[in-house]
Amino acid sequence: MIMAENDICKLRKLKMHDLDILAKYANNKNIAINLRDGFPHPYSLDDAKKFYQLVKSMVPESVFVIEHKDNFAGMIGLTPLKDVYCKTAEIGYWLAEPFWNKGIMTKAVLSMVNWGWENLDVVRIHTGIYAYNEASARVLEKSGFTFECEFINSIFKYGKLANERRYSILKPLK
Repeated sequence: MIMAENDICKLRKLKMHDLDILAKYANNKNIAINLRDGFPHPYSLDDAKKFYQLVKSMVPESVFVIEHKDNFAGMIGLTPLKDVYCKTAEIGYWLAEPFWNKGIMTKAVLSMVNWGWENLDVVRIHTGIYAYNEASARVLEKSGFTFECEFINSIFKYGKLANERRYSILKPLK
């Protein structure tokens, strides 16, 4: 089922037949270095199966495959927050290395944000990226996100401290 589509990519639900290619592409330290530790490295087929179960348990299901020219290219999702943050969702994404530098992720982020405005009761979408991830910063800026602040030494990844940059986008007023 296609959740969103544009001229470069489609966002669709994760299917069982995606798990082999998910495990293959996700098993890449160049991807894992930019993600939280909940995204394991190495990444196995067992990890893909656990992730599939997690996605299928979400209500609403809000994590999707990024498909480019009928090929699995990565994943993107929104996580609605709780408590006093209940009108905010966090966006997260990754793209398989063969698909880097093709403009795919910017289009996927734009589609995911629009899906969020239409399907979730949120007025703000944010994310934190590692300060060394300049490619993700460019994607967010091209997608209309605003840089808000930088948290100093707030990330500890692979034995090193790093800064986190927070970006957000607000739902347009009607």
